Amino acid sequence: MAEQLSGLADDRALLGRTSTAERVSDILRSRIAEGYFPPGTRLSEDSIGGALGVSRNTLREAFRLLTHERLLVHELNRGVFVRVLAVEDVEDIYRTRALVECAVVRGLGKPPYALDALAEAVVEGQRAVREGDWKALGTANIHFHRELVALAGSDRTDELMRSVFAELRLAFHVADDPKALHEPYLARNQQILGALQAGDKGEAEKLLAVYLRDSLERVVDVYLRRVSAP
Repeated sequence: MAEQLSGLADDRALLGRTSTAERVSDILRSRIAEGYFPPGTRLSEDSIGGALGVSRNTLREAFRLLTHERLLVHELNRGVFVRVLAVEDVEDIYRTRALVECAVVRGLGKPPYALDALAEAVVEGQRAVREGDWKALGTANIHFHRELVALAGSDRTDELMRSVFAELRLAFHVADDPKALHEPYLARNQQILGALQAGDKGEAEKLLAVYLRDSLERVVDVYLRRVSAP
């Protein structure tokens, strides 16, 4: 927890002079998405509020917002915890991803597309592989899909998918072999990027649909072995 709180202290400057529950929830959502708070982690009001320099009421409102987004759960007389997903949650996350991400690619206009951020996410993933940092590779994969969604140029879609990708990170935490979970998809990210660079959004959508289907099967298999086992 000390490392997580140190990171939050760094984020304190982002709040500025008008620290609001929305800004606090943005910071915590990002920290969950980056893997700083694994599923089942109890979030201490005193520690997090002190690290961010916000009032208890502000923090509780931020917790409420993130509970509404299904990232946190409140347990009576125990406190607030980062949510542990069920298999059904994982299936719903991927159903939403397939609907939104494929629609974004299908709806792209005429090429060329603004792909610099997407290409940078691939480079980020390659760097993580070189360093053998499989958690960072999972983060890079999420960044790739976040930037893919951003091609739609829609604030509403970006906002919707921010919480979906944060939930996805919760699912990734269950994996006992993060290399096996994430490494196969770096090459697929490159293939999707290549198709878009060639202006072939139809091929990119086909690659993406198969990617999401295979990823769902892999993550569900992990859950059936590690979460749902008696």
